[in-house]
Amino acid sequence: METDITYRYPDGTVRALLKTDQVTAATRRVLTERLTSPARQPTFFTTAEFDLLRRICDRLVPQTDRTDPIDIAGGIDERLTQNKSNGWRYDVMPNDRDAYRKGLAGVDESSLMMFGEPFKSLTDEKQDQVLSAVQRIEAPGEIWSKLPAERFFEELLAEAVETYYSHPMAQEEIGYVGMADVPTWQRIGLNNLEKREPKPFTNR
Repeated sequence: METDITYRYPDGTVRALLKTDQVTAATRRVLTERLTSPARQPTFFTTAEFDLLRRICDRLVPQTDRTDPIDIAGGIDERLTQNKSNGWRYDVMPNDRDAYRKGLAGVDESSLMMFGEPFKSLTDEKQDQVLSAVQRIEAPGEIWSKLPAERFFEELLAEAVETYYSHPMAQEEIGYVGMADVPTWQRIGLNNLEKREPKPFTNR
């Protein structure tokens, strides 16, 4: 009989840890809010901008296997509503709020020039072509003469991925339990796991 080694972590790993004293109260509160919050309605972006951002995020971080997708666009909208930043930006870029508004408009402008339709009306394949053109600094449009396309793409992709993996369900997918650090980390050798860390399992 063949052995099927599945490198997937047991469901509930992170959610179970959040209920233990191995996670600080502040961390538990933040992650529980992310786990239970409903999809966000935009308060910074317009409805049209928010819909466009969602579609872009769907291509950058596909979640076709999820019945309840992680709200990446909502996380970005929340940050911009609060006017928060990570404390630095490229000197060729405007502030984050302006960069997102101009960048989203640039994506739609490029879509119209490349395919004659707004981004949201394109097939997945054509949407990917538009985003690839933006990343490669090959996307047409006047906006990209004022906003560095590659920097906008870099910033958007980084924030989309960061927002995704800061969610407990994404952390559970990869077996990340770094938030459970109250007991500290003693077993730091290669493949030397703490008892609270998830282990791969074997299907027979």
